[in-house]
Amino acid sequence: MSDGVESKWSCEFCTYENFPAAKKCTMCFKWRAPHLISDTINEEQDIYKMAPLVSPPPSELNILCTTSSCGENSKWACEVCTYLNWSKTTKCVQCSNPKRKTSPPLLQTQLPGITINTSEGHPGGSTTPTRISPGSMSNNIVSSKTSNNDNKSSTHVSVTNPTKWNCLTCTYENWPRSLKCVICGTPKDKSTGDILEAVSSTRTENVHRRSPSTSVSSRRGLGDRIEQHNYQAGASASSVTISSVKQPSSPPMAREKRLAMLRSKLRDSDWLWLNACLGAVEGDMEAIHAFIASGGHPSRQLTVQEVELLDRPSAFQAGYTLVHLAIRFQREDMLAILLTATDAATKATKRLPCMACPDLATDIRRQVVSSLRQRKGEFPCSFLTDCVTFSLPAEIEDFERIIQEQLFDEILDRDVQNELEVEEAIINWSIELTDRLGSRLYALWNRTAGDCLLDSVLQATWGVFDLDNSLRRALADSLREGVMNFYPRWKEYESMQAESLHFTLDEGQWQHDWAVLLSLASQPGTSLEQTHIFALAHILRRPIIVYGVKYVKSFRGETIGFAKFQGVYLPLLWDSSFCWKNPVALGYTRGHFSALVPMEMDMDDGVGAGANTESADEEQVAYLPLVDCEGKLLQMHFLSGSEHGREEMILKEWLHCHKTKGGLLVATQHLSKRPVAVKQMVDEWLDHYRRMQSQPSAISIKSTFGSDGESDDE
Repeated sequence: MSDGVESKWSCEFCTYENFPAAKKCTMCFKWRAPHLISDTINEEQDIYKMAPLVSPPPSELNILCTTSSCGENSKWACEVCTYLNWSKTTKCVQCSNPKRKTSPPLLQTQLPGITINTSEGHPGGSTTPTRISPGSMSNNIVSSKTSNNDNKSSTHVSVTNPTKWNCLTCTYENWPRSLKCVICGTPKDKSTGDILEAVSSTRTENVHRRSPSTSVSSRRGLGDRIEQHNYQAGASASSVTISSVKQPSSPPMAREKRLAMLRSKLRDSDWLWLNACLGAVEGDMEAIHAFIASGGHPSRQLTVQEVELLDRPSAFQAGYTLVHLAIRFQREDMLAILLTATDAATKATKRLPCMACPDLATDIRRQVVSSLRQRKGEFPCSFLTDCVTFSLPAEIEDFERIIQEQLFDEILDRDVQNELEVEEAIINWSIELTDRLGSRLYALWNRTAGDCLLDSVLQATWGVFDLDNSLRRALADSLREGVMNFYPRWKEYESMQAESLHFTLDEGQWQHDWAVLLSLASQPGTSLEQTHIFALAHILRRPIIVYGVKYVKSFRGETIGFAKFQGVYLPLLWDSSFCWKNPVALGYTRGHFSALVPMEMDMDDGVGAGANTESADEEQVAYLPLVDCEGKLLQMHFLSGSEHGREEMILKEWLHCHKTKGGLLVATQHLSKRPVAVKQMVDEWLDHYRRMQSQPSAISIKSTFGSDGESDDE
């Protein structure tokens, strides 16, 4: 990096030189190597200094920052843990304590080249120069219009350059013989008062038209920020001193009339939305919080009229959402809040057992933590002492059709179910398994954050989310303390993958990649990789079967890379006698994991999962295919070189494998009796639908859940 411009980065796999803005290699589609977190403080590890493409130019930095608070290396100390954080972070990196809110600096420090003197005297008849600040901009404009009506003020504009004249609209310096601006077409004799009068009349009209104080304040904030941006642009191009302002009585321009008409049609929620869009560009978290708190949805898109009102075509385009703006301007902390808000908006229409019974779900998570152990010896890996498999109750089939549809809408992820079952034919593609053997898989909904893998694992076993990150901590500790076992197996597997692509890595690169995996495992909210699934299989002491898409596609449906998650993950580092042969099923679509669970069947039906009734405790069985819809064996991950070629034998060693009458190789999943807490949670969750069944008038009434998991009727 030189002169503030980042050079191209070299792909660590194919050595292709990519542009700085590229997140993945253009040739081999490999992700760019992330920057590791270390104790060394330098400029290259500041995520905000690694984004030169969206940084404002030096001229704007000089205007927007003050000498006392905007140093490049300035940091703020956390009040809780005293950790020194970079100035642009909104919360502490170590303890997540929010940064103390500070009032915005006055425009007095931002606009040293612009002063406005008003003739409205103070006590004693003296005239005092008034500085414009974001909080007082609208008041000054309203007062200037009042003084215009009374004809009490005068105008004097002094231009510092006697040779050329500055356009007061775009600040371009034109030659003296030019009758109008060559950039924007504004006439040469257009005075400052014309422009200020148009803004003043429009703003004052809108302020007096709507009486609620909240709407006035929200519109003032938006108008002030747009005007402040225009003033800053003018100050950076030329220094114009305005001693006193007088607005002539000429009518406003046609464009200002159109903008005034558009502003008059905006509601309070629209003003909050436009403020949030500006906040996404400028990094104002308060505007984002205000929009979300008012009930706004992050998926709302900008219209053509709203883009015209914002008047910043370089930043806003029709169809943009807050997520688009946060990604474009690399607001990582803001992006996390927007994704969480999107998750909460979706959560309002979901009703899972762990959400309907939050207290019981907390007790279940405590039970999971209490069942975690760490084996002593050469392989110090954490493991669970209980083998539990979650399944949907058979009573769902007894509900009326409309109640079943509502139940499935509230518990399933319909998008994942449709993509895996209809679009790609990855699950439930065999009529023999789904109809005759009753082994249909259902994709449960979970959180869309980076913890979806851990959530889906606990959902498929205990029916709860990993809200307290207990499973993530066990994963990070196992990889760190069991490095002597995991690292050689991982390196051998990745070496074979690299050799098939005809490239090799040195030892330093291997250690760097392993450090990245350890860093991902220890940071809540970060997405996980194949190695983490392999480690989770050892913590569960059970095989994990992932049914996933083969290609990763963009939101436009374009294929952008291969998805390598589908396959079987076996706890190969344990002895097979120490593990259970009862697999866990997960689904993978577009960077998101979901739990795939079967439904219990009525024992009296004699079909489906209840068809196998040979065991004494009437344990039900579901059948999971070990081949895809084309009959090919699912890939087995992290096999050593000596184990290749014996895949089917290894599967039979670690799983209860059978062949159906149709010749499909399947693994049996035993649905044992639920633990007491899980059974009570499922029963209380079903009580809501039982009441709907007994009261037909309540079928159309849907209970929604807030962020605390309590329904409206409770």
